[in-house]
Amino acid sequence: MRVTFGVLGPVTAWDGGDAVALKGPRHRAVLARLIVARGRVVPVTHLVDDLWEDPPPDAVGAVRTFVAALRRALEPGRRPRGPARLLVTEGPGYALRATPEAVDAWRFERSVAEAAALTPGEALARLEEALGWWRGPAYAEFAGHDWTRAERSRLAELRLHAAERRAEARMALGRAGEAVPDLDAHVAEHPWREEGWRLLALALYRTGRQGDALAVLRRARTLLVEQLGVDPGPDLRRLEADILHHADRLDPDAAGPAGRVWARAAAVYDRTVASGARARLESTVGLLRTLAVTGGDGLEAAREHRVAAVAAAEELGDVELTARVIGAYDVPANWTRVDDPAQAARVVAAAERTLARLPGGAHDGVRARLLATVALESRGTRSARGAEAARQAVEIARRLNDPALLAFALNGAFMQTFHRAGLAPERDGIGAELVDLSARHGLVTYEVLGHLVRMQARSALADFDGADGHAAAADRLSERHELPLVGVFTRWYRALRLAAAVRAPGAETPEVSEAEVSEAEVSEAEVSEAEVSEAEALEAGSAEAEVDAAYRDAVARLDGAGMPGLARGLPALTLLSLRVRRGLPAEEDADWGPYEPWARPLVLLARGRREEAAVALRAAPDPPRDLLFEAMWCLTGRAAVALGDRETMERARAALAPAAGELAGAGSGLITLGPVAGHLAALSAALDARG
Repeated sequence: MRVTFGVLGPVTAWDGGDAVALKGPRHRAVLARLIVARGRVVPVTHLVDDLWEDPPPDAVGAVRTFVAALRRALEPGRRPRGPARLLVTEGPGYALRATPEAVDAWRFERSVAEAAALTPGEALARLEEALGWWRGPAYAEFAGHDWTRAERSRLAELRLHAAERRAEARMALGRAGEAVPDLDAHVAEHPWREEGWRLLALALYRTGRQGDALAVLRRARTLLVEQLGVDPGPDLRRLEADILHHADRLDPDAAGPAGRVWARAAAVYDRTVASGARARLESTVGLLRTLAVTGGDGLEAAREHRVAAVAAAEELGDVELTARVIGAYDVPANWTRVDDPAQAARVVAAAERTLARLPGGAHDGVRARLLATVALESRGTRSARGAEAARQAVEIARRLNDPALLAFALNGAFMQTFHRAGLAPERDGIGAELVDLSARHGLVTYEVLGHLVRMQARSALADFDGADGHAAAADRLSERHELPLVGVFTRWYRALRLAAAVRAPGAETPEVSEAEVSEAEVSEAEVSEAEVSEAEALEAGSAEAEVDAAYRDAVARLDGAGMPGLARGLPALTLLSLRVRRGLPAEEDADWGPYEPWARPLVLLARGRREEAAVALRAAPDPPRDLLFEAMWCLTGRAAVALGDRETMERARAALAPAAGELAGAGSGLITLGPVAGHLAALSAALDARG
């Protein structure tokens, strides 16, 4: 009989349906420790340390005795001195060679991951079954041991996640009333889980209990504020606003004809397409592609489920199916920092494995989509492979004369145009081709991408009239086709536009010829210098206040947008860019996110800690080659000038020289540190002064 193992509760083993006698607690501890290791070898010395706080003199011999007894219990039919199949000796220790299906915790993980790609009906059944495998806390009798702590915590979190997804599936099936009791108990037992509160309030609302739903949200707010000192997150705040306004999206039945058509089509699909059919995977990716452009939870869920879909396709062993599943997720992207580097790395690895295994006769279009995926998902990694993949993908797409494929490949090419500074004109050309190609072939999301790329590039080139036109075009398309994420970028651009228009302190006033000066202007010139200075100061203060308000509004748009790769550290970086432009020192430390290495030297300088600033500057790596490449070099150069670091000044000047005609950072469409030429001049002056 096949032996299976249970750790979702007290540690046990079954031979068929019968429990295996595992003897004493230390025998079970050895088995549990090997299961925690997930097939890896655990040295005997580690087992000794894990089993005893104060090991006896014969501890190693005792462990070997426990292992021998476990082997007899788990493989009773094994011949004396015959090789063990399950609990094997390897190198300095032992390993449990159990299949993924043989351990309940491993099956649970897989079922929860697979449920994400299933229809609500299938997901509910899968999650109900998986949650039924729990017999108590994981590794119940070993709760106090260090070697179980991380695994117990991880499994407990996954169990809570599964319970919440089960409630979500019930609501998707119109069974919100069934979800309420379990969710009520869920939040009582785990009051810090905002997702549990959100689902409970939503379930109550869908059962016609609006007042109770709002009361639940008030309870959650009170608990979080009073006990943890934090405000509810964006999901809870958004739900409360939606309930107060009876938003249609809270009620699937209130969505009108579109909602009814969706529900009926989904039901027919669920009935007619077998649950194990491979077509379901491809259909799922199509749905995720649409979900990704909705922003917020949709974008985050799409990324997570995409990785699960790719893993599921690879498990089936069908290389061409895997290639289609990977390549079908052609979601346009214009930000050069991925939201989840680990997820992106897994997708790139899967794409590369699939490319290597594709048969020679595979369609070139399939190959090109894999290459474009590699180019997109490897952005910001300094990998030459990404640039080569982009080049190959574009070449194939042009040869096949496939507009949709070419748009996808051009997106990958855009992401690989950051190998040096000053490449805004090249990106502008890619954006122009995307706009033209997409407009002719009805590729709306790529037409939007093209406009956003050109908005960024024209900003870098200080052509704000041109950038304005592209921002407006992107907004029109987003409103017509319900693409809410576009507004995040165009709102930030308009804040940048205001900031760039404010004259930095010390900037020269453009010369005006005598012929251009009217009589009225001559009389105005007679105003005293003090009055002029005061008027200029008032005007500058008003403009700066307008800029600050625009950026506050832009920061608010990041809340719930589902783009951590964009949002993390951006508010602090924006404030720093404004202070640099205004000739002010960096403020107190903040959440700099990925920009910390290039901001910290300036922060330390502002505090008068020059030696620490010098150390931080020397430790800072070269900035990543992305949309903020020039901006990070300008920050580095500014700190180097202040500290007299000649080597870093020379490196900054060399890196920035190709972008002498651009605005630093404006290519991001988010912030600017002013003309690169000004930073280059400051670097050159400092270097000349040092001889």
